[in-house]
Amino acid sequence: MSLHRLETIQKLPISIDKAWEFFSSPSNLKIITPPHMGFIIHSGFDEGEKMYAGMVIKYTVKPVLGLPMSWVTEITHVEKPNYFVDEQRFGPYSFWHHKHFLQTIPGGVLMKDIIDYKSPLGPIGDLINTVLIKRQLKSIFDFRYKKLEEIFGEWNF
Repeated sequence: MSLHRLETIQKLPISIDKAWEFFSSPSNLKIITPPHMGFIIHSGFDEGEKMYAGMVIKYTVKPVLGLPMSWVTEITHVEKPNYFVDEQRFGPYSFWHHKHFLQTIPGGVLMKDIIDYKSPLGPIGDLINTVLIKRQLKSIFDFRYKKLEEIFGEWNF
């Protein structure tokens, strides 16, 4: 049972305040999640509410074969406008720890995600990660990258 890591970096031509405004709103998660994932938020915040440490968000995703899975995450750390962390409390992974970092750079903001996760099912889960999960997570973040460029534009500096 291995701990796996996915890291992504994206530069956006927006201010750190505009980036924080977007990423600190849980309702924007649906916008940057591929439609085939069937992402639905059920509870955890009021529309327009910004995340805070201790916020628990309950949602459904369809990561495999269109089968719905419940997922509960908690926002465990928030330092406006620099970073926040979400951790799975219940869901498809044995372990999920996702750090989101924002940093001002010339011409915009650098966004970095670091996801540490453990697949379920022990050694079989490691094999499933190699064959499916790692590729699927990368495709979700590839979608997110393109969607954020659609929303905010390409970074050209």
